[in-house]
Amino acid sequence: MFELSSIFTLDVALAVLLIFAGSFVQTTIGFGMAIVAAPLLFQLDPHYVPAPICLVAIGLSLINASKHKSSISIGGLKMAIIGRIPGSVVGGLLLVYVSASLMSLALGFFVLLSVCISLLPIRIEPNPSRMMIAGFFSGFMGTSSAIGGPPMALLLQHQEANKLRGNLSAFFFFSSIMSLIVLFFVGHFTLTHVWLTLPLLPASYLGYRLALLCLGRISQQSIRYGSLVLCSLSGITAIVQGFLFY
Repeated sequence: MFELSSIFTLDVALAVLLIFAGSFVQTTIGFGMAIVAAPLLFQLDPHYVPAPICLVAIGLSLINASKHKSSISIGGLKMAIIGRIPGSVVGGLLLVYVSASLMSLALGFFVLLSVCISLLPIRIEPNPSRMMIAGFFSGFMGTSSAIGGPPMALLLQHQEANKLRGNLSAFFFFSSIMSLIVLFFVGHFTLTHVWLTLPLLPASYLGYRLALLCLGRISQQSIRYGSLVLCSLSGITAIVQGFLFY
């Protein structure tokens, strides 16, 4: 039985700060909450990843999508959402067979890979087949580690800022629901995960509100590079922890 008193601990306070920072980053650049928060949340308590992050992502994605609804192209996201379905199933099966230490290593690897991809000076234009492939890998990474943003962000990164935020938010809303459905059937989404999520929701909203205040005052490039540094440290920490407890 999950005790209400366990909500008020130092670990929960740290989790709240991580979600606050991650939500700020995601609102400003369109993605990144899980990249910032997931590796360190996993060190606090493996139960935080991936279900609670997916639950937070649903709420954050919904309010961001609502803000940028005029820039969303659901038709353009259709193939990515279709590709996301088998990717989510494969990611869910991974959780059944992989140990906590290997998951920590995988989280760190996914984060550092995401940072490297973000720095690549390449331009990949989205088309139906590429959207489906990106959706598949987003589903695989998102369901297994909650870090499902980079494949889609790489493909859509050259869109106008509000269009990028809107399309990514709409995609994350639907994809997080898919992940939770799969996680439920593989036993990784229970009432315990819901209780863990409750303190994180206000923190996510506050991160969103602060990001709105800062959008016109801090350059998107400064936030992007700052978040990449933070992500790199987070990923390295997860890899070190994974090797220590392997």
